[in-house]
Amino acid sequence: MTRVAAIDCGTNSLRLLIADVDPAGGTLVDLDRDMHIVRLGQGVDKTKKFADVALRRVFDACRDYAGRVESLGAERIRFVATSASRDATNRDEFFDGVRSILGVDAEVISGDAEAALSFAGATRELLAVPDVAPPYLVIDIGGGSTEFVLGMREVEAARSVDVGSVRLTERHLHSDPPAEAQIEAARADVVRALDAVEQVVPTAKAHSVVGLAGTVTTLAAVALDLDEYDEARIHHARISAQQVHAVTSALLAMTSAERAALAVMHPGRADVIAAGALVLDIALARLGAREVVVSAHDILDGIAWELAELTPGKR
Repeated sequence: MTRVAAIDCGTNSLRLLIADVDPAGGTLVDLDRDMHIVRLGQGVDKTKKFADVALRRVFDACRDYAGRVESLGAERIRFVATSASRDATNRDEFFDGVRSILGVDAEVISGDAEAALSFAGATRELLAVPDVAPPYLVIDIGGGSTEFVLGMREVEAARSVDVGSVRLTERHLHSDPPAEAQIEAARADVVRALDAVEQVVPTAKAHSVVGLAGTVTTLAAVALDLDEYDEARIHHARISAQQVHAVTSALLAMTSAERAALAVMHPGRADVIAAGALVLDIALARLGAREVVVSAHDILDGIAWELAELTPGKR
């Protein structure tokens, strides 16, 4: 058993998982799983730079996580940065701050590496779930990008495309609620991205579609009409394509304030979730999928498994 700390810094959120992991026994036990909405990718699509206020939010969250990692005595820690961190020209300021607070280097990973970690985190336990048959097509909708990953036990093909919830919102959905012309522009952006995905990923081979990350889990909570966010009910829930379309249409018709008032909505997600939902809605229609299997386990779990499997002594 190895105690590890996995940190995922995306375009919209900074998340932590501290867990006891036993690769030989195939068990991962959560000790602490947490999220801060930091919006690191604020304006990055346009400026190619991290905003000072966004960096301050990230560093504040890192200080919180440093205390938790120390308190729980994690033996190994890994900090992974994804979409927005690939695009920013002032990454050194970000790297220096993370290193000074957490004592580890922020590792900017490629879209392919992100896809592989997300796939591992989401599918490691799916073989034991009845009627969710491989090959799996994992759709990981982030703030800056979305990963499409096909595989059985290992990744067969993957493609990362720059259509995440924050990026699409900043590009297209400027009014509140968004105008129909803005929605159509976002839709066209997603369709172009799916064209690129299908050049690389044979999506028709998938038997099961698995959706990951905050957009998908929140959409599921809305579709299930939950009074509060309940991971036990959301994890491995099956949401029909019709439900996804209905919730997406409703979210696009709401103002940000109306979305924020939903019982299951994190306030830092209310202004961008409609764009993320649109990605899933269009993808399911394009695939002809009847449903999406929702996973609350994702890249964090993939990082944790990989950390636990390192040669002893490595950090």
